[in-house]
Amino acid sequence: MQLGFPVAVQGRPGLRAYDSRSPQAPGGQGPHLSVSLAYLRDILRYLAQMRIHFYRVSSRLAPHLAFPQHPELAGQMDQCQAELAHTAALLRRDRVRVTIHAEASVILNSDDAALTSASLAHVTGLADLLDRLGAGPEGVVVIHTGGVYSDKATARAQFCRRFARLPLAVQARVALENDDDRYGLSDVLWMHRQTGVRLVFDRLHHLVYNPDGLDEFEALGLALSTWPRGVRPKVHFASPRTAFNLLTAADAGGRRRLLAAPRWTQHADYVNPFEFIDWLRRARAGGLPDFDIMLEARGRDLALLRLRADLEQFAPDVRSWIES
Repeated sequence: MQLGFPVAVQGRPGLRAYDSRSPQAPGGQGPHLSVSLAYLRDILRYLAQMRIHFYRVSSRLAPHLAFPQHPELAGQMDQCQAELAHTAALLRRDRVRVTIHAEASVILNSDDAALTSASLAHVTGLADLLDRLGAGPEGVVVIHTGGVYSDKATARAQFCRRFARLPLAVQARVALENDDDRYGLSDVLWMHRQTGVRLVFDRLHHLVYNPDGLDEFEALGLALSTWPRGVRPKVHFASPRTAFNLLTAADAGGRRRLLAAPRWTQHADYVNPFEFIDWLRRARAGGLPDFDIMLEARGRDLALLRLRADLEQFAPDVRSWIES
């Protein structure tokens, strides 16, 4: 089993996840895929040093996907064939599993035809990027269902119809995630049964939003069962934030600081190791197959490294299940 983290590296100052320059940058110095790939290769060197083999690539890695209103940027994919192939070779050499999480603006079940068209194009572009990075069938583009609009049943069916419009090769790259306020595991499981889309189980989302009262490990097992034989599933794990939020308010007396309680949907900076140990032991005792775990902690790679150290100290048996 692998532990992974998303996008931003916290443990090595200066590492960037993508070229963040604007297409309107002066002097024509806008973003370029070659720069993003150079940044990614820097991250891959760091991952190799830290023995991390699972990483979520930024959905903004390719500028033409970050700025779809600038189609002229799409030509960079062909311009960078050599850089893409080189990066793919590094991923294979270091056995790094890469996935992507689409932007929140990607909504397949919208009533807005333009938004739907843009979302389908974006998912297709992300799948193409994974193809060019040499990702195997375990490399997925994770998306959410979208809005409920006037009726959830209608919105679910709308998602399935739109999903069917994707090319089959793109469908094979897509994974659908349960969310924390609209579409629980039962909803996305229904959509899997209509379309075959594989499911990513998000544990924190399930704890927060589980209207059907599904047992956590039953829900986890159902999600894992949607993955093709021979392809290791992935799940998302985060501890809920317990620290207060510090806010600043302005009034007639000036600016003052306020304390606000956390929302349980917020991710903690690190992973509670005892919660994680109990969860993984129960999953293993229940006979569930192995899966890779994307840690959605605000500390990113620092949280992953701390969790590995905590497992060595508090649960060597669980640590032995984690590859590094």
